[in-house]
Amino acid sequence: MSWFESLILGLVQGLTEFLPISSSAHLRLTAAFAGWHDPGSAFTAITQIGTEAAVLIYFRKDIARIVSTWFRSLYTKSLRSEQDARMGWLVIVGSIPIGVLGVAFKDQITGPARDLRLTATTLIVMGLILGFADWLASRDEQGGRHRVVKQRKTLKELGVKDGLIFGVCQAMALIPGVSRSGATISGGLLLGFTREAAARYSFLLAIPAVLASGAFEIKDVIESPGHITWGPTIFATVIAFFVGYAVIAWFMKFISSKSFMPFVIYRILLGIALFVLIGMGVLEAEAGASGT
Repeated sequence: MSWFESLILGLVQGLTEFLPISSSAHLRLTAAFAGWHDPGSAFTAITQIGTEAAVLIYFRKDIARIVSTWFRSLYTKSLRSEQDARMGWLVIVGSIPIGVLGVAFKDQITGPARDLRLTATTLIVMGLILGFADWLASRDEQGGRHRVVKQRKTLKELGVKDGLIFGVCQAMALIPGVSRSGATISGGLLLGFTREAAARYSFLLAIPAVLASGAFEIKDVIESPGHITWGPTIFATVIAFFVGYAVIAWFMKFISSKSFMPFVIYRILLGIALFVLIGMGVLEAEAGASGT
């Protein structure tokens, strides 16, 4: 991988990680359109550490409060009913599905799941699901001629069952094209949570999954050197961090008053375009050898 490739892929990772359009799909597509080798799941997992570092810094006050209260609640009974202590447990519970499925289906995730036909399908299907979930949220928030405005749930009302459902939605993002934020936010909206609550829990829930995935990939790369070029990969990770931080700040403001419909339309159009380009022979559906 050249330094120029790492610059572009780092920008793509940072721009798309937190938007409901799938960063793994866009990394795969960027390489395909540019005629580069598929960057591979290892590159994706490692550069995601950069964007997740942006989450750690942006939500640092929330994270510090949750971690502190959770640890203290282990030996202080009176703290166990605190929202931050509960949130610590809910992040752990919500992380179980992706941990189990990620290990069980690792070979499929790093191989067949990177087929562009599957990516195109998931872009369209998850786009439609996100559109429906967003429509439900808008209907509840705006009410109607014969309906009153329905109050949506906040994170204070998040329970263990909700956390597991969020976790299953997050695990779906192991398939390129699904989108971690898109799947979890859609799940949250369908469960009746506000856009901001769904997005905030989605970002918090991603922390252990992404950091663990990156750590395992780094371990595998160290044990099998030669499969990744460290200099460009680290450079891409740093780029992803700075761009990702700016995107989080913008996205949290955007969802407070705007619909997800632009992302829905983009996903569907991109998925259709992929099918057309694959059918015309412009793009190869199967991933090439990893060039990271």
